[in-house]
Amino acid sequence: MPKTVRNKFQKALTYENLMEAHIKSQKGKKGRKNVIKFNLKQEEYIDWLYEQIKTKKYKHGGYTTFYVTEPKLRKIEASSYKDRIVHRWCVDQFLDKAFTPQFINHSYACIKGRGMHRAALAVQKGMKECKKKYGEYYILKMDVAKYFPSINLEILMNIIERKIKDKEILELLEEIVYSKRAYKGLPIGNLTSQILANVYYNEADQFIKHKLKVRYYYRYMDDSIILMKDKEELKNVKKQIETFIGENLELKFNKKTNIFKSKQGVNFCGYKINEYRMKIREKAKKKIKKKVKYLKNQIQKENLSSKDAKKYLCGYFGYMKYANVYNLRNKIFAIDE
Repeated sequence: MPKTVRNKFQKALTYENLMEAHIKSQKGKKGRKNVIKFNLKQEEYIDWLYEQIKTKKYKHGGYTTFYVTEPKLRKIEASSYKDRIVHRWCVDQFLDKAFTPQFINHSYACIKGRGMHRAALAVQKGMKECKKKYGEYYILKMDVAKYFPSINLEILMNIIERKIKDKEILELLEEIVYSKRAYKGLPIGNLTSQILANVYYNEADQFIKHKLKVRYYYRYMDDSIILMKDKEELKNVKKQIETFIGENLELKFNKKTNIFKSKQGVNFCGYKINEYRMKIREKAKKKIKKKVKYLKNQIQKENLSSKDAKKYLCGYFGYMKYANVYNLRNKIFAIDE
């Protein structure tokens, strides 16, 4: 990929690419009413979407708002299905190719081939190295306050414009970025928001890795970890990062940001991690037990088969796979065939 993106819009704007974005967008959602309706006349809808984008008539629609409570209370703003197709097309054709290669190796959220499990394992590997090199060391756990709502969209567009010089791509991205008609905040729920949130905080990643030259630094979206031998040096690093994100990104850390001794371990990506063990946190354990209890009850009432119940637990199996949970999996997930 060239240093800057130029003259890519018209080449990427094809019926085939939009159809591919539609096929990817409906994955796991084919049973939803809006997707079923779209599929009934998908060729006509894709043609219409193609013309809207080509003639610069495309306008991003509104949002359906709802709240989720896990892992914490979050406001989700869901775009219409035709907008999600455009998001997918933009990510696949422009954003991913332009920005993902320049992300640091230890940024793990919303990047293909990485994810929370790899992030947790990388932190544990770094902790083992620090234990071997330093004996005792210190951990800085950083958490950005209200990250997605705090992203300054003008700053974000300035970052994007340093890389993308194609005017037509920029016009479309502006329509998506400013779709809430506000100057701050990316909606949680857009595919574009995921990668653009990484683009935004990549500014801090580059500062930490290349300006401060921090070796043991790991980030999963707005949560990040630094491991360092000297506590005073770590305090100084924290102060410099706070200044940088405040002045350049208009962000700040929340009250959970703290420095503590390595022997305490660290909570990261759903695990309690130290050099030799990776445990499932008690809150997550209770959630899993509650889910299994509910499924067993549904099986007893003959509302659900054992086979179907286990499908609901696939994500939990993957989660527990990476943790030290001797006999816990068999105990919790004992669902009779």
